[in-house]
Amino acid sequence: VQLQAYGGGLVQAGGSLRLSCAASERALSTYIMAWFRQAPGKEREFVAWINWSGGVTSYADSVKGRFTISRDNAKNTLYLEMNSLRPEDTAVYYCAAGASIYTISSGFWGQGTQVTVSS
Repeated sequence: VQLQAYGGGLVQAGGSLRLSCAASERALSTYIMAWFRQAPGKEREFVAWINWSGGVTSYADSVKGRFTISRDNAKNTLYLEMNSLRPEDTAVYYCAAGASIYTISSGFWGQGTQVTVSS
């Protein structure tokens, strides 16, 4: 199983980006999926997760109200819509899939896509 994250780039503060994560197998439609990020010199942190149907989502407080996670199981794709971006959102963003949010660290991970927000 492979996850391919893309859509990162350079954007000014206040701007928007949409990240996508393509999964190689349809079986992942039964998994929860999530976005994490890691800024330079910092530990990886949770951003958002979504259940298999898309009916349940959860966000880190730092992105709540600005980011929206969604998925299209027919396309085997996970999304992260990021609005009102801030310089502190600069990080490598990773998508992941697993049986639950508590065990996702041992699940499937993408290679990451860089998001840089300039002030």
